Amino acid sequence: MIVVLNGAPRSGKSSIVVAMQQTLDGVWMNLGVDVSRRMTPPAAQPGIGLRPGEPAHAAASLVPRLYAALWESIAAHERLGLDVAVDVGLHDPGVAADGARRLAGLRVLFVGVRCPVDVVLARRRAAGDERYSTDRAVALRWEDAVHGKWTYDLELDSSVASPDECAAAIGELLAAGVRPTAFGRLATLPA
Repeated sequence: MIVVLNGAPRSGKSSIVVAMQQTLDGVWMNLGVDVSRRMTPPAAQPGIGLRPGEPAHAAASLVPRLYAALWESIAAHERLGLDVAVDVGLHDPGVAADGARRLAGLRVLFVGVRCPVDVVLARRRAAGDERYSTDRAVALRWEDAVHGKWTYDLELDSSVASPDECAAAIGELLAAGVRPTAFGRLATLPA
């Protein structure tokens, strides 16, 4: 099983992944933006973490290939019988369509992780990590870009639900045998 958690930076995706690993049945591998950034060389940073609306950034031309490698790795893990939790800030329709095509035939639950911008900004300030802008306009751009185009199988609000509660909601949906369809529909998006 693959669960793609999509949301803005500091919306709570990584905490939900940890809760999934600790509470859900299966062996849940954590693949996504944080893991990808740790293995991306400095010259290609921020890699798949590139903010929306920065097409002139030096790393922009690499982002589609970096995502393609991520999607292929996710598929390989799943085909070997490992569950995969993917935390991303997916905002590019071409990258999303490519991901849906590369994961076609696999069971993918597409989860929108929402969090009010004020809470996201407070989390960014508390983290003290300069990778995360505390500019409200940047945070609003992220929020709109990662959620403005997609339909999800499940939406969570990490400002009102704990990571364990979010993981439990995902687990309940998976246990119910729901056939997720939202991620697969992304394959029809124009590149």
